[in-house]
Amino acid sequence: MGLFKRNPFGHILFLKKWIIRVFGLLTHRRFRGFNELQIEGSEILKDLPDTNVLFISNHQTYFADVVAMFHVFNASLSGRVDSIKHVGYIWNPKLNIYYVAAKETMKAGLLPKILAYVGSISIERTWRSEGKDVNRQVRMSDISNIGKALDDGWVITFPQGTTTPFKPIRKGTAHIIKRYNPVVIPIVIDGFRRSFDKKGLRVKKKNILQSMEIKAPLEIDYDNETTDEIVKKIEFAIEQHPSFLKVIPKSEIKAQAELDKLREW
Repeated sequence: MGLFKRNPFGHILFLKKWIIRVFGLLTHRRFRGFNELQIEGSEILKDLPDTNVLFISNHQTYFADVVAMFHVFNASLSGRVDSIKHVGYIWNPKLNIYYVAAKETMKAGLLPKILAYVGSISIERTWRSEGKDVNRQVRMSDISNIGKALDDGWVITFPQGTTTPFKPIRKGTAHIIKRYNPVVIPIVIDGFRRSFDKKGLRVKKKNILQSMEIKAPLEIDYDNETTDEIVKKIEFAIEQHPSFLKVIPKSEIKAQAELDKLREW
């Protein structure tokens, strides 16, 4: 790898590698130390193609979810199954992992700007901006950038676009799936909102069992299934369909929604 070789977004890979190494070392104990991350299904990752893979997941914090996935993905690719034991795997990280994030989030301070260099595909949300509801058109450049990232590697996205549980799936994810025909890998996480603050930067509580389940690729008929049918598949795959409300106390969901509103205010 040349010293100044860049990815399709202009990021210098040598610099990106060192940022991932440093942040990997600094954050490892958040998932194996202060708290314990229970992983299931990471053997699936080793058999995936190197490009055009889309990970879809529920969302609990701005950054901790993605950071945990970077750890699990790199650990699995280095031969560790369902484990992030021994952080040496971060020394030679996969450099073509990207994640979709709101542009305003990634510009809010120095640390988010540094984390953006790790692999953020920053998009303008069409439904919310600066804590207020909006209604604006999707920017085609945002869609194209996601396509560019899929063409180069793996992309992580949170199709609900919010950390509040059981919010509707945004149809944009289904449109991306139909347009680029990626391998779609569902991930279900839990325990992160109890472990960290909403941004996922500060450890809020220790000794919390976090979990990450990586599921088999979704079976999708890219040509014949409608966006609504794909949305429903996503809801079930990441366990955010309303039917899952039966196994989670409504009081807990309502309390989380109210807390999110207060934080945005």
